Amino acid sequence: METTPENTAHGYIRAGDKEKLRHRLRRIEGQVRGIQRMLDEDAYCIDILTQLGSIVAATEKVGLLILKDHMDHCVRHAVERRDEADEKIEEVVSAVERFLRV
Repeated sequence: METTPENTAHGYIRAGDKEKLRHRLRRIEGQVRGIQRMLDEDAYCIDILTQLGSIVAATEKVGLLILKDHMDHCVRHAVERRDEADEKIEEVVSAVERFLRV
């Protein structure tokens, strides 16, 4: 069955973006393994913190891409159809607050 806005129960991420997300997540996974290795090898603390900062930035980019897809698809669809638009907008505001830890 083809997935359309009408029969999508939950989120929607474009196929091209899914591949970008998978690539980014695999890279993050490798960075985490690298930090584990650094700990095992007693690497310099500042070097470990630098790598942790890279992971934080990478996960934020993943989150922003997912948020963009959500806004472009789910929220736009709700606003255009006037179907639960207020709820979708509030949902996004709450998600952004959690994402930014506000």
